[in-house]
Amino acid sequence: MPSGLQKKLKKLPASKSKNIAYCFNYFTIHQHSPITMAKIKKKGQAGAAKNFITRTQAVRKLQISLPDFRRLCIFKGIYPREPRNLKKASKSASHSTTFYYTKDIRYLLHEPLLAKFRDQKALSKKIAKSLGRNEVQDAARLEKTQKPKIKLDHIVRERYPTFVDALRDLDDALALLFLFANLPSTSTVPPRVIARCQRLCHEFEHYVITSHSLRKSFLSIKGIYYQVTIQGQDIMWVVPYRFVQQASAEVDYRIMSTFVEFYCTLLGFVNYRLYTTIGLVYPPKFDTTSDDRGAELAAFTLQGRSNGKEIANDSDQKQLTNGHTEDNSAALQAQIELAAAAQEAAPTEEESIADEPQETAETDAIDKFEVVAPQGDVLAQPSLSGNQAASLFANLTVYISREAPRHSIEFLLRAFGCKRVGWDAVLGDGAFTQDETDPRITHQIVDRPAFADPLPAQHNGATTNAEQLQKVKPGYIMPGRIYVQPQWVWDCVNEGELQRTDTYAPGATLPPHLSPWVKPTKGQYDPRATLEEQEAEGEADDDSEVEAEDEEVEEQVAAELEGAANSEEDSEVDAGDMDVAASDNEADSGGEEDGYNDLDGFEGFEDEAEDIDDEEALHQRELAAEAAGLAINAKKLNPEQERKEKAKKERQSKQTKEDEEIERRKMMMSNKKRKLFEKMQFGNEKKDAEAAALRKKRRKLERSQ
Repeated sequence: MPSGLQKKLKKLPASKSKNIAYCFNYFTIHQHSPITMAKIKKKGQAGAAKNFITRTQAVRKLQISLPDFRRLCIFKGIYPREPRNLKKASKSASHSTTFYYTKDIRYLLHEPLLAKFRDQKALSKKIAKSLGRNEVQDAARLEKTQKPKIKLDHIVRERYPTFVDALRDLDDALALLFLFANLPSTSTVPPRVIARCQRLCHEFEHYVITSHSLRKSFLSIKGIYYQVTIQGQDIMWVVPYRFVQQASAEVDYRIMSTFVEFYCTLLGFVNYRLYTTIGLVYPPKFDTTSDDRGAELAAFTLQGRSNGKEIANDSDQKQLTNGHTEDNSAALQAQIELAAAAQEAAPTEEESIADEPQETAETDAIDKFEVVAPQGDVLAQPSLSGNQAASLFANLTVYISREAPRHSIEFLLRAFGCKRVGWDAVLGDGAFTQDETDPRITHQIVDRPAFADPLPAQHNGATTNAEQLQKVKPGYIMPGRIYVQPQWVWDCVNEGELQRTDTYAPGATLPPHLSPWVKPTKGQYDPRATLEEQEAEGEADDDSEVEAEDEEVEEQVAAELEGAANSEEDSEVDAGDMDVAASDNEADSGGEEDGYNDLDGFEGFEDEAEDIDDEEALHQRELAAEAAGLAINAKKLNPEQERKEKAKKERQSKQTKEDEEIERRKMMMSNKKRKLFEKMQFGNEKKDAEAAALRKKRRKLERSQ
């Protein structure tokens, strides 16, 4: 720094001289380096404006129509996104409502389906020109020969790289396909779509039946819920009830049909993989004639594989036999002969394994976790295994009445091992027997009122004569057969064991049908458990005392009302006899004194005075006994009341100690934790109050019965 500048800086104040010296030194050092400035960013080239794109811009970028853009987004799994700041994401003055990620739209630019959509658009123009020229045959020929076929195989492989990914996303597909399988055919839902959905759903049900992978089912207002476990993945879907459906105009079936188109391809891939995993040929043989007669599941014939090659022999085909029918009796007899020959050929193996069945039965059974400590954690119990599910209904022969839902019951029975299911002829083809009087039937599922009389004439043996079928009239029962309501099947499936049949008899009040996925928590109301298992200590005694007090109050109120009514009647009678009494008093010589003596008003005062004297005397005796240290001779209680009073005092003292301990701990908490703990405590008390109210209601119902 020059000496002249230093002298001038010394004359200035210290703050100003330091600033000037700093500036001089800075510019001296950086006098040869250029001064760089930040680049100004243009609007719409960074941030939310670049990351998001509107739907209109996306359609223009892809050069397709809006319906095709919707279909493409559904196929590829691309959905609208909502930016944090709509003003920054929008590039125009008017805010758009639908945004997509820009990277997703760029990803769609290389999609092969775009060429199919453009070819379809060009074909539609050609057809429109032909119709404009009144060339109907040329238009029909173009639509039949040049219509592009859209395949979604590559999209399924892109969206689901592994088979487990496809299984995890299968619940929505099954719910929608089962819904369309039960819809009526309309202009928006053509019959071929419904037939395709029904066929795919029946194929999937056949796999569930063969692999015994069904675990739980539940009847709800929306429909019937099913849960299967396939390769460790839990899949749950809902099937609507088979009522008369009416297509609503408010539902956009075009969007739903696009989802159905993709889900049909997905379920076809999944069914192929599942069938080949267990050694079956896909697709199974389908009998259209039998399906037209209402056979449904029985219209399919499963066929096995051998070393990767299909087995073409009829003897190796596995048809849904449904028990001992005439068509497959020879095949069953052949299997029995083969099994007997194999047993005769290897007797030594039988002798060596004769002592092992008990051990294998023990090892195959699933362990159950039991709570050892009274306040221990309740662990989730393992579900059924495939072997247990296959043997649940294996020994039963079930007949389904006409009023019961046949398809759902048949699916459940077959999935859990039942091989002989019969039903009425009007329900369709494929039954084990259509004769309701067949003596081989062990259980019959009915949904009618209670039966009155047994069948007067029993049916001896099975018959195939159509004139002798259906001899059981409404109101009659077959001797030696168990009649149950449809809920029995669902409860047996959810519990994993056969339930008592007397509680499900026709006309009986059914037990509560609860969701198998909602597990009862400790302290909450459980309709399945008894009151003794879930009520708190002394809750029943306190409730009985409150009810007794309420009854006493009601009796006192009733007595007071009755006394008031009697006094009104007495006053009316006295008013009617007033004239006679006045004449009698005038004739009496000592009327005034005798009148004062005959008044009844002083008797009440005398009784009250006696009660007061008794209370004062009792109080004096209690004071004297307390001063002398003697026991007070109070009103004696019976042993049961003494036990209840003692238990009540112990509970109160215990509760007081617990409350004091909680308050002491709350004093050691911070303000934030204390408020959080109070909120939790409030929620728990609210739930406990609701559970106590439900238990009280149930206790009253049980006492009334």
